[in-house]
Amino acid sequence: MIQVSIPGAFRTGFGKGAARQLRMKDLTPAVVYSGGTDAVPLQLDSTLLYRNLLGIHGRNAIVTLQIEGDEKGERHVLLKEIQKNPVTDELIHVDFFEIALEKPTAFTVPLKFVGTAKGVDLGGELHISRNGVRLKGLPLDIPDFIEVDIRNLGRGDSLTLGELSLPDKVEMLDDPARLCLSIS
Repeated sequence: MIQVSIPGAFRTGFGKGAARQLRMKDLTPAVVYSGGTDAVPLQLDSTLLYRNLLGIHGRNAIVTLQIEGDEKGERHVLLKEIQKNPVTDELIHVDFFEIALEKPTAFTVPLKFVGTAKGVDLGGELHISRNGVRLKGLPLDIPDFIEVDIRNLGRGDSLTLGELSLPDKVEMLDDPARLCLSIS
């Protein structure tokens, strides 16, 4: 799984005016939610945040927030929502969700298909039924993607989720009999 570290500070001002003042100083307001405790308001450097979020947007990634004066030291979070200005692409607000690295969590991991199937070369058509698979495990054990080699598949062949090669220490939450792809 991808890991990114971002420095930040606690935020004291709230509301529309305070958020505008932060953005004028090239800071982005953010919030860290964690199950059962109060949300933690933060302010993060916009340039650094944008550069880091650009590489992880839409992917499974653990963000380590290093917050000045935080008794926890660092917080491990997942990116939940990015609010951007639709015209200028400026960051408006970011939401994070705190996770425990030692607790198993469910993630949807994309499938990366490698090669061209023999059946496609012989005139067949590739039908992809699933682009991802749900896995459960410790966050650091979850892969960024699952590579699926389809070069040996001929016409009439199919592949189920149960035939995928998964890393150790993770379990599949989807039905292993479910069709992943077929060549007709």
